[in-house]
Amino acid sequence: MSLQTEFLPLELSNVKQCAADMKERGYRYVQMLAVNTENGIDLQYAYMLGADLKMFTIEGVKKGTKVPSITDIFLEAFVFENEAHDLFGVEIEGIAIDFGGKFYHVAQAEPMTVISPAQKAAREKAEKLAAAKAAKAAKADGASAADDMEAKLAGMDPEKAAKVRAAMEAKAKKEAAAAEAAKADKIANLDPEKAAKLKAAMEAKAAREAAKKEAAEASAEADQKEGE
Repeated sequence: MSLQTEFLPLELSNVKQCAADMKERGYRYVQMLAVNTENGIDLQYAYMLGADLKMFTIEGVKKGTKVPSITDIFLEAFVFENEAHDLFGVEIEGIAIDFGGKFYHVAQAEPMTVISPAQKAAREKAEKLAAAKAAKAAKADGASAADDMEAKLAGMDPEKAAKVRAAMEAKAKKEAAAAEAAKADKIANLDPEKAAKLKAAMEAKAAREAAKKEAAEASAEADQKEGE
């Protein structure tokens, strides 16, 4: 009788239900494997009945994600769950026999998550690209919202539209003032040397943003003159 292996996806929220279903159907627990990947830690749960082997995989478990223990269903899983915690840093909650991070005596915490400089650079690049993409999308959403508001104002009675604009400007100024006050409070509570450095960095950032805004306005004005 040849081994029949089936690979299936598994959602984190269904870990315990899957284990309970497998036990009810007569499957035995084989193991849980943890694998370090570019997207996080993959967890693969294996159950077997005769020659039927089912492999359920949760992909990309991120740092700090809570994973429920299945030791209340298959007690023998405590070995693999402690291992995943000590070697990969997977946070598994409710392990029946929990060694509290002492299942393995290792010189370095989470040794199986150590990556090469090239892998680290690739991850950081991917994170920066994702952040830039999210920022671009947020900017586009903001521009779209502004366009929608302008369209609404254009369709209003002029007097009412002027009042709405004034209210919006007042709100923006109030929020800006609150943000500046919060920054000032933060600086006031710092060591004088650190406060001076932070203030200088904030002023430099403000200057860069102002210069960028002026350049954008000048470019827009030049484009408008060319169009005329």
